[in-house]
Amino acid sequence: MALIMKYIDSLHHYMDKYGDPRTKDWPLMSSPFHTLGICLGYVYIVKYLGPRLMENRKPFQLKNTLVIYNLMQVIFSTWLFYEIGISGWLTGHYNFRCQPVDYSNHPSTLRMCHACWWYYFSKFTEFFDTFFFVLRKKTSQVSTLHVIHHGVMPMSVWFGVKFTPGGHSTFFGLLNTFVHIIMYTYYLLTAMGPQYQKYLWWKKYLTALQMVQFILIMVHAFQLLFVDCNYPKAFVWWIGMHAVMFFFLFKEFYIQSYNARKFKGKNQSNGSITTNDKKHDGDAAIILNGHCNGICKNTSHQNGTIKMDATGCNKASSYYVKSDDITAIRTTNLTQRIRVTSPE
Repeated sequence: MALIMKYIDSLHHYMDKYGDPRTKDWPLMSSPFHTLGICLGYVYIVKYLGPRLMENRKPFQLKNTLVIYNLMQVIFSTWLFYEIGISGWLTGHYNFRCQPVDYSNHPSTLRMCHACWWYYFSKFTEFFDTFFFVLRKKTSQVSTLHVIHHGVMPMSVWFGVKFTPGGHSTFFGLLNTFVHIIMYTYYLLTAMGPQYQKYLWWKKYLTALQMVQFILIMVHAFQLLFVDCNYPKAFVWWIGMHAVMFFFLFKEFYIQSYNARKFKGKNQSNGSITTNDKKHDGDAAIILNGHCNGICKNTSHQNGTIKMDATGCNKASSYYVKSDDITAIRTTNLTQRIRVTSPE
């Protein structure tokens, strides 16, 4: 125990010696352990405590809460983008090839310092993305990518605010806040209801934009390995490797979410039927996209594949019918609501 306390004291001494004195007394900046504790608490809540508490409860709807939250995140991200930009990157005073940290008390540099701290604080407000998933019992959304991304970022940004609140590394925040403006706009439209679904065709491109963001951050950071710049090489590796990690995590998500869909929903022939992304062999299954009000016309059986025209059917349901002899089914005698696949 004494060894651990000695190590912690040494760490605090190092922080005090090399940390930026301008941010030393700001909230949560005195020690990294406060931020680390919050991040670990976040992981515990969303992966264990939250799902356990919600296990026997009905999911919360939270529609109005989600609309307000996402709207506030859009506004917050827009303000952060403006502050980081107007303090340096969008003024022409920052150099994209090499931008050392200005440790003076000039108003513009202090403004950038404050923008960095608020960007750090925004990483905590993003925790609510996951909290809302847990409350709505959307456990599939609480993926490894999601938890790693949200759980790691506050700790990463803390080091930037502690040692380099300004300069080259703030390019990360400029790009990230821009992407978040678009991302939370998407979430806002989603939360507003199904009538806005027709405006959400660009989800795939949002994920691609996130990957482009990390590529730009990698290039911008790693160029300092080949450029003589008065900027800590440790932070070049810190930021660059974070970008590499998140790029590959998002790339894997992109492949699983979008490329895999090209193979889903395709009708399979030669004695099998594909229904609702599942391939059925042996006992056939007909999945209908509506219940029949009368006769579902134009039933055909070709090469073992059933095709049915949904004429006379409407209103989606979730029932399905199985039969050992699919050709013997008479749709006029169905006594339950069934779903029929739309004609090709």
